[in-house]
Amino acid sequence: MSSVANTTLQVLKEDDKQWPVPDRVGRQELEIVMGDSHISFTTTKIGSLLDCKNSKDEEGLRVFYYLVQDLKCFVFSLIGLHFKIKPI
Repeated sequence: MSSVANTTLQVLKEDDKQWPVPDRVGRQELEIVMGDSHISFTTTKIGSLLDCKNSKDEEGLRVFYYLVQDLKCFVFSLIGLHFKIKPI
């Protein structure tokens, strides 16, 4: 089994029940649909890694935080590539 497939299986086994519920500060959501599998994660807005320390599932929330940061960088890179000026 490839590492991507293994990571995918791990993500589908995660749970957000012990994460902080969304509040007036905001909310972060991630929805993943792969074939017949569907999973949705919801938590309060995470401003920094310090916000993860107060969670009952510190490790899971920290992984979610880094995943969201990586996805933001990926999307901004795609946008940057799309609008890059082509040389003459």
